[in-house]
Amino acid sequence: MTENPTATAVAPAAVPLRRNRRFQTLWAGSAAAMLGTCVADTAYPLLLLAMTGSPTLAGAFGAVQFGASVLFGLHGGAVADRHDRRRVLILADTVRLLTALSVALALLTHRLTVPHTLLAAAAIGATMAYSGPTRMLALRTVVPPEQLRQALSQDELRVNGAALAGPPLAGFLLGLGRAVPFLATVLASAAALGASIAVRFDTEPAGPTGAADGKEKGAVFAGLRHIFGDPTLRATVLVAVALNLAGSAMLLTVMVLLRDHGTSEAGTGLALTGEAVGGLLGAPLVTRLHRALAPGALLLAVAWSAPLLLGVLAVAEGPFAVFGMLLVMSLGIPALRVMVDVLVFQQVPEAMRGRAMAATMTLLMAGLPVGTMTAGLLLDRLPATTVLLLLAALLAAGLLPLTLGRSLRGTGWPTS
Repeated sequence: MTENPTATAVAPAAVPLRRNRRFQTLWAGSAAAMLGTCVADTAYPLLLLAMTGSPTLAGAFGAVQFGASVLFGLHGGAVADRHDRRRVLILADTVRLLTALSVALALLTHRLTVPHTLLAAAAIGATMAYSGPTRMLALRTVVPPEQLRQALSQDELRVNGAALAGPPLAGFLLGLGRAVPFLATVLASAAALGASIAVRFDTEPAGPTGAADGKEKGAVFAGLRHIFGDPTLRATVLVAVALNLAGSAMLLTVMVLLRDHGTSEAGTGLALTGEAVGGLLGAPLVTRLHRALAPGALLLAVAWSAPLLLGVLAVAEGPFAVFGMLLVMSLGIPALRVMVDVLVFQQVPEAMRGRAMAATMTLLMAGLPVGTMTAGLLLDRLPATTVLLLLAALLAAGLLPLTLGRSLRGTGWPTS
């Protein structure tokens, strides 16, 4: 069945976004899934640390989860382009639910093992690879084009709100009992699954023509090729990857910097929440920034703020100063993320949109462990202040050719 764009746009256009039941239900399910994931990202390493006393095994959870997301990322986009998207979403939410339930039951019966937790990490990472692009395509079918940017801005509240609430909630629940945070993730996964089942939306791929069927040789890379073949998309995604890489390296470096200044673990945790708070405050600014700036100007403005603020971070002292710098640095990130989504939605053909989204998510995801590993290697040899200044210099050097070049000049927002 071919999607009918007219029917898709007209149905929800009659009501404001806040009264669009299908969108708000999907959004609530996505928010529950994201909160459950953020709780798990903190609870699993703390549990492994308590079980084994090994920081290496505690860190292995995140490494396996990220690895699975990157490994299955491009295939997740191909699946979204070829198969019934609602079924894919329901299956991914079901796997996440069963994974959380298996861990909770194993803890309650005192049978949880390290291999079990690492298998859970792989399952969570894989489901993220498949559900991520599928949820975004589902959102597009329940929101008319004129409300897309507003919907994506609300989605930023979900991401940053979960990032802010997840870690402290995980710590609190873990204090109530080892199984409690995992029982909470079961409930969160159940809420996400319920939303996926409750909301009906246009689920069929665009149609089996050429790249649309995704069965030709190299089809899984079609989205990646399209992104790198478009100058604006290529520049946007590469800058976003660079910012992600620098951001993950910055967070580890800031932790070391605060430790060297004698900041307590609680103070460090407070300082790092500045990133999520900045994202929350930046979400309502998305529409204003998009109206004020063309894509190229917005990209460069947000990107150049990063090396400047990294330089300021190098001389900042105390958790409150770091909190403020991270907050300011994160204000423009929601506008940049929504910009990427809007460009993909409106400049990539429907037939390969899932693969383009998956390629973008995979590239961004891959930057996180690379940035952290790079920072760790540098911090073994250089002071934290020097590493921050080096990151600022490298990022500025990478942005300079884009700033002086012509690929971003004159770019405008897509009109369709």
